[in-house]
Amino acid sequence: MKKSLGAKTLAFPTPVWCVGSYDKQGRPNIMTIAWGGICCSKPPAATVSLRKNRYTYHNIMDKGAFTINIPPCQYVKEVDYFGMASGKSQEKFKTAGLTAVKAEQVDAPYVKEFPMVLECRLMQTHEIGLHTQFIGEILDVKVDTAALDTHGLPDMRKVAPFIYAPEVQAYYAIGEMLGKAFETGKHLG
Repeated sequence: MKKSLGAKTLAFPTPVWCVGSYDKQGRPNIMTIAWGGICCSKPPAATVSLRKNRYTYHNIMDKGAFTINIPPCQYVKEVDYFGMASGKSQEKFKTAGLTAVKAEQVDAPYVKEFPMVLECRLMQTHEIGLHTQFIGEILDVKVDTAALDTHGLPDMRKVAPFIYAPEVQAYYAIGEMLGKAFETGKHLG
């Protein structure tokens, strides 16, 4: 039997992403989000949802660009800080001891120390309620060579991303591989 928990933001898991943007003065800013995901394959696009009162919201609206940085588990403290502090009053890169790098394809910074980044041009916004959904066309994906597998693709174990459990408000590491997609269930069809 299942127990009804009501209408909540309970969906396991949600990604832990850090969204990079520049403010009007050109200062780099970074913010942790959990409301995001890939939303289209052609053109390749990702979505992040932010509240209007967030500093990053205004930066993205102004510049029309953002980066999605995939942090590895070893930076969980810095990532948590990025979600609590405001770039309006704090230089988060400096405080966290991390390096802001200007993206090549868009007017936004990324975190040098994080192994994977998506450079996104703002395509659309959608007012949903408390949040605004930003849809960004992925113009480039950059991955540290040390985090690539033998086929030249990101290796989940080397990127070492982590996830967020909403409502529970906790971070978790990603576990073991369970099987290959489009292969593991073949025998059932």
